Amino acid sequence: MAYDLTDKEPVTFYPEKDLRGFIETFLTTLGATAEEAEIVADGVVTASLWYHPGQGQGVEKLLRYFNRIRNGGIIADAPMSWDRDGPSYALLDAAKGFGYVAAQRAMLRASEKAKATGLAVVWVRNSNHFGIAGYHALTAANAGLIGWSMTNARAEMAPWGSAKPVLATNPWGLAVPYPGKERGPVLLDMALTMSGKGMMRWYLEQGRAMPDTWALTPDGERTTDPAAAMDGPVLPIGEYKGYGLSFFTDVFTGVMTGAKFGLDVFQDENHYDVGHMMMAFDPTIFMTSEQFETRLTKLIAEVKSAPPIDPSSPVLLPGDLEDERMQQRRKEGIPVSQETLQSLRPLAQELGLEPLG
Repeated sequence: MAYDLTDKEPVTFYPEKDLRGFIETFLTTLGATAEEAEIVADGVVTASLWYHPGQGQGVEKLLRYFNRIRNGGIIADAPMSWDRDGPSYALLDAAKGFGYVAAQRAMLRASEKAKATGLAVVWVRNSNHFGIAGYHALTAANAGLIGWSMTNARAEMAPWGSAKPVLATNPWGLAVPYPGKERGPVLLDMALTMSGKGMMRWYLEQGRAMPDTWALTPDGERTTDPAAAMDGPVLPIGEYKGYGLSFFTDVFTGVMTGAKFGLDVFQDENHYDVGHMMMAFDPTIFMTSEQFETRLTKLIAEVKSAPPIDPSSPVLLPGDLEDERMQQRRKEGIPVSQETLQSLRPLAQELGLEPLG
């Protein structure tokens, strides 16, 4: 089902290069190393290219980075260390550093190990918000591997049958190289909830009704009023099935790593202690790369050739919409809301930077 996501308020469009440069300068001025700033900026810009600003993963994240670095929740140039490091597994202590940086280091280590052993899993604890899950899965896919990333987060989802948030959106990212590399990898980037609070907040700011499948009021009632649901739980994908997936994501990323989990994640403003899990698989464990590509090509062809219910809406692969939006924004510019620009202006001035817009 399609929803109208057109902003009622004007937005300003920025070239990708300009936005990337601003983010890197913003972060290095706050104390981030050049490497950290480059990684985080790339993740934030990728999110801005892929998604609607209301999903809250783009340049609007800079306000949160500013506050968390200032209050000690994020440590710039954090002394990350490997607590465990086996042939096909490892555990990274992120030392309260940037989640994007920790997750990238973990997926790079998983990819390195997978090329030697066939598959590898690398966990992270003591981390922060790691951005969009698909970004990290792409790191493995760009190395010729199959990538799978996941993280836990702030409790916003209730166990099925309750209205008390205990679990999180706990997003997943999966990516596999496209056969022949004719285009970018096939990518699935998703939360385990029907929506997130960021998108609900956008609906609230725009004065719009949201789908009644997204969230409940604190009393457990379905609603189309985002204001009534902001203090209630968001609903899982697939009802009890999404709840089950979120539970096990917290087992893998929180319980198993020694990171926080359930109700404790994101509760201490000075120590979020988020957990991640990065997996990389060599698709040639059981066959040659040519055989794998041939088989994947066949699967893709079968999926794409399925007759659409609506002839004007052809069947798409996971990630096709994001890829289309990315190509469009690279031509037309990345939209940034006036609200985001206004919130960033005093921060930029405080840092001695030229504000956006």
